Amino acid sequence: MASRRGALATSLALALALPAQFASRAADAPPAAPPPAPDAQAAASPAPTPAPAPSPVWAFEASDVPVDPAYRFDRLDNGLRFIIRHNATPAGTALVRLRIGSGSLEEREAERGLMHFLEHMAFNGSKGLPEGEMVKLLAREGLAFGADTNAATGFETVTYMLNLPRADPALLDTALMLMRETASELLLSEDAVARERGVILAERRDRSGFQQRNLEDSIAFLAPEARYGARLPIGSAAVIEQASAAQLRALYARSYTPANAVLVVVGDLPVEAVEAAIRARFGDWRGPPAPERPEAGPIDVDRRGLTRIHLDPALAESVTLTRLAPWREEPDTLANRRTARLRALGYAIINRRLARLARGPDAPFRSASYGSGEIFREARLTSLAISSADGEWEKGLLAAVREVNQALTHGFTRAELDEQLANTRTALENAAKAADTRAHGVFVNAALALVNDERVPTTPAFQLAAFEAEAPAITPEAVWQALRADAAPLDEPLIRFEGRRAPEGGEEALRAAFARAMALPIAPPAERGPLAFAYSDFGPPGTVVSDSLEPRFGLRFIRFANGVRLTLKRTDVHKDRIAFAMAVDGGDLLNTRAAPLATYLTNSLAAGGLGKHSQDELASLFAGRSVAFSLASDTDAFTASGTTTPRDLALQLQVLAATLTDPGYRPEGIERFRRNIDNFFNTLDATPARALSTASGAILSDNDPRFSLQPREAFRALDFAGLDAAIGERLRRGAIEVALVGDLDEAEAIAAIAATLGALPPREAEFLPRPEARQRSFTASRGEHRLTHRGEADQALLQWVWPTRDDSDLAELLRLELLARIVRIELTERLRERLGQAYSPSAASQPSHHYPGFGTFAIAAAVSADALPATRTALAELIADLQRAPLDEDVIARARRPFLEEHANALKDLGGWLALAARAQSEPERLARFAAVPEVMRAITAEEVQETARRYLDLKAAVTFSVVPAAPSP
Repeated sequence: MASRRGALATSLALALALPAQFASRAADAPPAAPPPAPDAQAAASPAPTPAPAPSPVWAFEASDVPVDPAYRFDRLDNGLRFIIRHNATPAGTALVRLRIGSGSLEEREAERGLMHFLEHMAFNGSKGLPEGEMVKLLAREGLAFGADTNAATGFETVTYMLNLPRADPALLDTALMLMRETASELLLSEDAVARERGVILAERRDRSGFQQRNLEDSIAFLAPEARYGARLPIGSAAVIEQASAAQLRALYARSYTPANAVLVVVGDLPVEAVEAAIRARFGDWRGPPAPERPEAGPIDVDRRGLTRIHLDPALAESVTLTRLAPWREEPDTLANRRTARLRALGYAIINRRLARLARGPDAPFRSASYGSGEIFREARLTSLAISSADGEWEKGLLAAVREVNQALTHGFTRAELDEQLANTRTALENAAKAADTRAHGVFVNAALALVNDERVPTTPAFQLAAFEAEAPAITPEAVWQALRADAAPLDEPLIRFEGRRAPEGGEEALRAAFARAMALPIAPPAERGPLAFAYSDFGPPGTVVSDSLEPRFGLRFIRFANGVRLTLKRTDVHKDRIAFAMAVDGGDLLNTRAAPLATYLTNSLAAGGLGKHSQDELASLFAGRSVAFSLASDTDAFTASGTTTPRDLALQLQVLAATLTDPGYRPEGIERFRRNIDNFFNTLDATPARALSTASGAILSDNDPRFSLQPREAFRALDFAGLDAAIGERLRRGAIEVALVGDLDEAEAIAAIAATLGALPPREAEFLPRPEARQRSFTASRGEHRLTHRGEADQALLQWVWPTRDDSDLAELLRLELLARIVRIELTERLRERLGQAYSPSAASQPSHHYPGFGTFAIAAAVSADALPATRTALAELIADLQRAPLDEDVIARARRPFLEEHANALKDLGGWLALAARAQSEPERLARFAAVPEVMRAITAEEVQETARRYLDLKAAVTFSVVPAAPSP
């Protein structure tokens, strides 16, 4: 049987990287039937031992949880298991996954990092495919490297992923051929290993830093003797540097076997045809049995009462309290699911209380979370993590511990439980109503959860029915008792502090603060009365003054008497879902050189709630409702977007109208913003990328303050009074455009808009052009800028930036986009594959939509500090080659085909439709441009790409950045 993994405590940092695992477990054998009475001769012979019952092939065979019957589960004679499901969302596409049931835990001491190395080698030649051809072949079919073609190595699995943009039999056969080549036919030549070594070392270098060190330290504190701490998937540099093809072949032979593999195919393909293709491709695969499950421990579950302080200049302040407990076997059964639901509700209530403290005035911490989970099959843990502003750890610890202690001692109120039950019920109801249009990824994830976690995939209808059957018996007492039975007590916890400065008093102060927290007075929680949303009447409903149908895409354009514009698109690409976008004239164009941060606090406005409701009250009011509450400042508009349901559309629109008419501007919103300022500024040079983003805006704009990082004091001076002065008039009067797309009733949607945004006082008719605010220049000072960072001593970053143009010319826009994709391909082949200097070099064209004449083209590569000269040479050679002669048509095809496939699939989900419909009335040209894209892109010639490179990528016109390690402090 495959391994099963339990959910990890989200409150523990290391849980982000460490899955908790279960080993193979045979089903209990049924008792043997009593034999017939023996005769004398038989009595002298020992009774035969009955054969043990075979282990289940799938976890649901040993569970009473009903499996979703739409999946097809089977196993070939060689042991390969496969899962197939037909699904037509998005239509005409498919996902293919090959899961190998061994990860870095499988490695021996001399193999640390080789499972990940082996994953890389899957793209470097097999018996049926020459080295370097896999990525090229897929790109010709429209799969972009990274986005559609990828792989991941974890502690217990390696997963290969192909996202097929077309669900046709030929492309499926190609995908299965490649998966079969990966599974058993890799060449693993010594030359290819040597070439890939640099790429893996580059990836390891890019990932190293303060976050990696923090993870490793937390593991060492929690489980110092555990094997998993020495088997992080990225591995040992010493091992990688000396790895041989023979070592990789040995690991490949014992782990890539049919009995250790699962193939998953989900998409718009006939199940029978997929199964036949799998059997044809994989039926003759032979290999040894699956390797035994490796140990992850040992973990001393009695480890307690210890304290650790981990310091790094880039780390925000946080304290984590953890208690370990023995692991327990809990197979996926109906009874265990009922118990798990009770526990989950209890943890959710406690975390809701902690969130309330974080949102309130004079909040004691930035955030806190409490939870329990499992570490592989070795241990359980319960942890409380508290993130505080620098120097406020004690205040946060006292408040969070008291809150948890109070909950564990006195339990929960009916109102608290009802809020969580409403959220649960709504999520289940929404899933059931949208069941027929779930995306492929939902089914792939459920299939892999069956294999990885022994979690039986069920239908949304079953999940909802099970919840409704359980709900009457779910009481505050039952939830409280289930939580207390699950959580390890926090007495004598492991206490780990991380931050920039050690707490005053050190470890003793941490433990003394915890003792004081546990001694704080606690009391039973008070029942909270019901709340009612205060914003339902915005005046007489607005009237429609124009209503027309756009013929090309079927968009319905409506205008209300007050000037509000509404674009509707009914589509069933996702049942029971409506995506919305609202734009209000203003945005960052309101910023000036004199007030470059005028709109900066817009994104914090939601933290101040509404005039009649705090943010925390809104969380309770919206329990059980599919409603979003936010406002952001984009370049030329204040925007809000999200997804709701037909049932909650009216409420969602009330929230949008209330956001404009009565924003809360509460002080707690400013308090939360200010708590993050120091952490932001204290990490400005923590990594090469952070150092570059910190300095590049000012350099490229000649210190235009609108595009330059302002000093810390300027951020501290911001308040909601200033924000109201900057944007309040725009929220009251600015032009409004709304788009609604999805499973909507058009008449009901129009009526809902009429009662809310359409009922507001008259708005300006158009988005204001603000020509003076749209002036943006690219520095005339070219050449190199040397920046420093305080991250790892071997990390460096090289970036070259050129000025280009705005996006008004579609053909030029697409030529630049195609050139950027070509440059990414060439950078990958030259810097990654040939030289092994960079793991993920990048190139991007960013023509501005809002600033006339402005745009940039940038290429970048993270490399080792000593490789900067060679990287510069390689980049210069690439630019020269692009300009010297027209590119090979194959390179152009590999860049163009994925773009065209992305465009062809863009309107197969709500996000694509919303992007098209948003601003479709104020910017009607976007519709014709979208329709013209394929024809224009296909028409671009190699000569035009060459000319584009010559026009824009002049080496003398580039601004170059070299980000290198700062000299160590004396």
